[in-house]
Amino acid sequence: MLLKKLIAGIGLAALVASASAGGLESLEAFVKNARSGRAEFTQTVTSPPKEGQTVREKVSTGTFEFQRPGKFRFDYKKPFVQNIVADGETLWLFDADLNQVTQRKQAQALGSTPAALIASAPDLKALQADFALESAPERDGLQWVKATPKSKDGQLQSVQIGFQGDSLAALEILDSFGQKSVLKFGKVEVNPSLPASTFQFKPPPGADVVRQ
Repeated sequence: MLLKKLIAGIGLAALVASASAGGLESLEAFVKNARSGRAEFTQTVTSPPKEGQTVREKVSTGTFEFQRPGKFRFDYKKPFVQNIVADGETLWLFDADLNQVTQRKQAQALGSTPAALIASAPDLKALQADFALESAPERDGLQWVKATPKSKDGQLQSVQIGFQGDSLAALEILDSFGQKSVLKFGKVEVNPSLPASTFQFKPPPGADVVRQ
């Protein structure tokens, strides 16, 4: 399911970084200074083409919000309504089209993914416990940092985060199957005041709830 494959890309937000800072410096500034965030996003998922086929792309749009430690939500609005909500203990995945909710323990579901690290880590050293981090070459007018999971058990191959000035501009996720997910962000807000209800989720009446 597309929703599950996108978990590794959850948990992003505005970056407080100088225009001249490298990717690692930008990431460090984000972890230290961005306690909450809000933005709009466009996500393009590209799957490797099968023999004789052209490249397939799926485009989604929506909004995301986060608050440290470990709370975030992605609301997909087009082309299908889907929600991913982490309340600090439980990760909720809701597919409106299927009217199905998947409920998982947050720590087990996220593990050493960018979602867990970016939403929860207090400093760069904590990130480096689970990720190999390095500044990547500048491209597309952006500064990049590449994060490679040290654990080989997951499906995430690598993630690159791109910064422009003092804002998060893009996220590129590559999984072990060769599928690439690119998120581009706009209308970024740093440290907005978010009510507690933002990260609360209750399954809609009649929804099928699957616990994993």
